[in-house]
Amino acid sequence: MDLRADGQALADRAAMDHPLRVVAQPLRRQVEDGLRAAIAGGRFAPGEHLSDRLLCDLFGASRTVVREAVRLLEAEGLVCVLPHRGAFVAFLSVEEAAQIYELRAALEALAGEGFATRASEAERAMLRDIFKKLSALPQDTGREALLAIKRRFYDVLLAGCGNPFVARMLAPLLSRILRLRATSLSAPGRLRHTVAEVGRVMAAIERRDGPAAASACREHVARAAKAALAVLAAQQTPRRR
Repeated sequence: MDLRADGQALADRAAMDHPLRVVAQPLRRQVEDGLRAAIAGGRFAPGEHLSDRLLCDLFGASRTVVREAVRLLEAEGLVCVLPHRGAFVAFLSVEEAAQIYELRAALEALAGEGFATRASEAERAMLRDIFKKLSALPQDTGREALLAIKRRFYDVLLAGCGNPFVARMLAPLLSRILRLRATSLSAPGRLRHTVAEVGRVMAAIERRDGPAAASACREHVARAAKAALAVLAAQQTPRRR
């Protein structure tokens, strides 16, 4: 699978001005995935109004389908719906983001520790293969491709950790900070640090050292949080004229 091509294709679809369609998926899922990608990619800014007409024209879908997709993204925290005003891209403050990253660190530590001690050989091989692909990515890899491979990494990590409740709790948190993750992941120089941090997670997993894997996961999230919160703070700081 060409992750760069897949990621770029997703970014291109999110930026197009004509209907977005993926034949293999139900239309509601197309709209849901497309809108999520558009928010993560920065097409829609925090606070921007997502009118029914705009989304219907963008995705070539009915108002009913669009509203179903919006409700799902509202549950993820990516969209907020105001009475008599409609749907808007959710605003995330620095304080809220810091709290989310704090909880994410605790959950990923549990996932890493569980995977190190409970994962099957097949799951370990899958995670190892994904890490190799992550390590081989060029430094200028686009944000969508980076998000795609990190998503695959977490899918395998959570599936093999032996605690389905961790996955249920972590998934909405990752969605809530999706755009922030996309921006910080693609920041200059961040990829090599990400590879090094995830490499320490992998080393602990290979040793089946649960506590070390948990510690490495917490470190990775802490460093990711530092980068992401710096980006968010800069975005929300008023510019002097």
